[in-house]
Amino acid sequence: MVTSPRNAGMSGLAVLAAPALMAAFFIMSLSSSALAAPKTIGVILIGDIPYYQNMHKAFTEGMKGNGDIKYVVQSPAPEPMSWTNAARKLVVIGSDMIVAYGAPATLTAMKETSSIPILFAGVYDPDAMQIAGKNATGVSSKIPMADLLKGLGSIKKFSKLGVIFNKAEKDTILQVKEIKALEGKMGFKMSLFNSGQKDYASKINGIDALVLTTSCSAMCGIEDVIAVARQQRLPTAASLSGSKGIMYTISADPEEQGQALAKAASKVLGGSAPASIKFIKATRLQRVVNLKEASAAGFKVPQSLTASATEVIK
Repeated sequence: MVTSPRNAGMSGLAVLAAPALMAAFFIMSLSSSALAAPKTIGVILIGDIPYYQNMHKAFTEGMKGNGDIKYVVQSPAPEPMSWTNAARKLVVIGSDMIVAYGAPATLTAMKETSSIPILFAGVYDPDAMQIAGKNATGVSSKIPMADLLKGLGSIKKFSKLGVIFNKAEKDTILQVKEIKALEGKMGFKMSLFNSGQKDYASKINGIDALVLTTSCSAMCGIEDVIAVARQQRLPTAASLSGSKGIMYTISADPEEQGQALAKAASKVLGGSAPASIKFIKATRLQRVVNLKEASAAGFKVPQSLTASATEVIK
């Protein structure tokens, strides 16, 4: 068969075009693979704290629809060196994002990286703690501390208030300052118990009532605190929900925290800079009255307190 010059030219063009088409196809394949590659989200969940676990559950549910995501969860002990090691591991593995629950995890992650986006939830008051950075944003879990103390006082009037905090946890120091500012107005004196000290729960005495701040170390050893409170018949209050044995709790709704965090994280995965996303404030509060625990200790809980509760444990 004789090929005409015209057909020969077309055949030559086809031969020349083939490599170009293959290269284009290869590039498109690489692009598709890159888009399909799973994102790695590092997570810092300090200790065995139900409040943060509930947040994380709501967060992962809210992240569905954001493609293939691999979660690498670190659950360090409630002490600074463990927090640091957890954050460093998530940086080393090349996390695309770090999600931190609570102020200690958030502040530690921010010390370890200024380039990886950090998304946080359960941070008591980001503004007051001056949590700022081009790579961080998240959700505040601030509650009205005065309301918590008023509710506790309605269970039993107190003049000596024990407050559990941790010197290594900046958010708990902030809460101590807020409580201190209420002493004169509400007519009590505050005694501090540092949960960062060994066997601190055994030192709790000489008080009329007990308040737990958002201290991770205190929440991880909550059973010891509850045992002392029961022994001394102390009414108890806390600013983190999910702790059995606490008589009155006001906390930011962990489900809302997780859902709001997922929305912010989705924006970051979509290309938004964390610094462009304002801190989100909690709008839903959980008010839990443990009527069963209070009654067992011989306290009568006023109807006004149970009526304002979002949950009453009987």
